[in-house]
Amino acid sequence: MATPERAFFEQDPVRLAPLLLGAVLSYTAPDGEVAIRLSELEAYRGVGEDPGSHAFRGRTPRTEVMFGEPGHLYAYFSYGMHVCLNIVSRPSGRASAVLIRGATVVRGLELARHRRPGVADRDLARGPGRLSRALGVPLKADGGDLLAAPFSLQVLEAPLHHAAGPRTGVSGDGGGADYPWRFWLPGDEGVSPYRRHKLAAE
Repeated sequence: MATPERAFFEQDPVRLAPLLLGAVLSYTAPDGEVAIRLSELEAYRGVGEDPGSHAFRGRTPRTEVMFGEPGHLYAYFSYGMHVCLNIVSRPSGRASAVLIRGATVVRGLELARHRRPGVADRDLARGPGRLSRALGVPLKADGGDLLAAPFSLQVLEAPLHHAAGPRTGVSGDGGGADYPWRFWLPGDEGVSPYRRHKLAAE
């Protein structure tokens, strides 16, 4: 495994997401470091391209980071309670990102257990809200450089065998079969259950 160059992220998120499967992302908080192995990701394109993307209708204060330098963190609140973590892709000015949906803790297991007491080890980072809590990444880390401390990201030299399908919980056209932009490692315990939105396109 190796730390990628910035240029690695300057590509379509649909191509980037499978390359990030098996990568190890770590975050060092004041109380210690936790690292996760990425097992499930979703790609989101930008303005006018992807009805499931936050950036579909253009720039907003919330999505400004998606238009910025690739390899940075786009963090946002989901349902007003969960922090979701994304990796910005494409060159600056072209909004897109890869959502980290599922992972497995590979370092800092005791600290992750402390942050999520009473949770089975397989569920510590099995879901976007769960993994942000296990890592200890706060919303204020939005815009942080994933190639610099307190983050560390290492990727594999070759892509792993993976599966693809519709994205989880996305309504309308963006959640339908025309957008099979969810990628996962079959059989990996860090993969979250697929949940089709009731308003997703057929």
